[in-house]
Amino acid sequence: MDVLGIDIGGSGIKAAPVDVSTGALTMPRVKVPTPQPAVPEAVADAVKGLVAGLGWSGPAGITFPGVVIGGVTCTAVNLDPAWVGRDARTLFGTATGLDVTVLNDADAAGVAEMRFGAGVDHRGTVLMLTFGTGIGSALFTGGLLVPNTELGHIEVRGRDAEKRASERARELHDLSWGRWAGRVDEYLDHLEALISPDLFIIGGGISRKADKFIPLLTSLRAQIVPAAMLNDAGIVGAALTASAT
Repeated sequence: MDVLGIDIGGSGIKAAPVDVSTGALTMPRVKVPTPQPAVPEAVADAVKGLVAGLGWSGPAGITFPGVVIGGVTCTAVNLDPAWVGRDARTLFGTATGLDVTVLNDADAAGVAEMRFGAGVDHRGTVLMLTFGTGIGSALFTGGLLVPNTELGHIEVRGRDAEKRASERARELHDLSWGRWAGRVDEYLDHLEALISPDLFIIGGGISRKADKFIPLLTSLRAQIVPAAMLNDAGIVGAALTASAT
């Protein structure tokens, strides 16, 4: 069975059909820039364009970079504040004419990694982190998701962690891999003290370059591995979640 997965990020929106029995994309993914300003109607129109371009008419899962409860977006740190309190499920469903499911973007990536990627068969506490425009988090215990954790916003040195340790922060401040890894190390230390995970999975666009920074992370008790599905995890997890609802 194929289900469309759509992954909305702070800088881009990606989409592809997914074979939910294997986690494989069944067509090459397509991508458009996230509209600026990223107001709900503009983002919904961009999603509508992707759906039309793919000729899709079946169910779809859509990720959102913020807390999502019952299809309503409750936070939107990296998109327009007009998203706060918006019924995103109805908005996207009306725009596309599809039966849609909406969930947090990092939660979707974590669902994919736990089903098909680096988290397969891990039954302890697993924390998936996505480093990109911000830092997303997905927490699992016993294979079950604890949704909407948003641990990129814990305070480190008086600031949101994602302001110091996201991929965007690395680029904005022109940090070397070593200096950036030091910031990530400090952030992970805080998370380990709070949650004591058995496994960290590092995802987002930066996971393609895991060899440049994961070997530099030194202070953790937990195992740390790159995401196996790289930047497709959000698309796959969105499709998986939609197929289960």
